[in-house]
Amino acid sequence: MKQLIETIVKPLVDFPEDVHVNVNEEDQRITYYLTVNKTDMGKVIGKQGRVAKAIRTVVYAAGSSQQKKIFLEIGE
Repeated sequence: MKQLIETIVKPLVDFPEDVHVNVNEEDQRITYYLTVNKTDMGKVIGKQGRVAKAIRTVVYAAGSSQQKKIFLEIGE
């Protein structure tokens, strides 16, 4: 899943080397923390959050086969 998030986000940003995904796994949930360069935040979020929503939709669909709930947090 980490690879999927990086594959989606890196072509969108100007600084792909600053894209990092950290994973926090708990009993009933897995949280992915996506961090990008401060100047790329607008590109990852998109107008009215459309790009971020689309990324989350793909990640949630890909993780639906797992028994745990998946969350994606985006930060700088």
